[in-house]
Amino acid sequence: MPQLCKIIPERCIACGLCAVYAPDTFDYDDEGIVLFAQDPSAHQQFISEENANQVLLAYQKCPTRAIVIEK
Repeated sequence: MPQLCKIIPERCIACGLCAVYAPDTFDYDDEGIVLFAQDPSAHQQFISEENANQVLLAYQKCPTRAIVIEK
């Protein structure tokens, strides 16, 4: 079942870990702030099962909890 992933750019400190752990899902803007790679203007999207493990790891590694996963 797809999980809903949300990003909270205001919490992001531009460390880049999300893009390291889940490069197919996350990217960052010119200031290093998190955004979704496929839809940079979105603040939430469903995560495919094939990317779920990478996104979970990025969520766990994010030091400011700028990534939120809902089931």
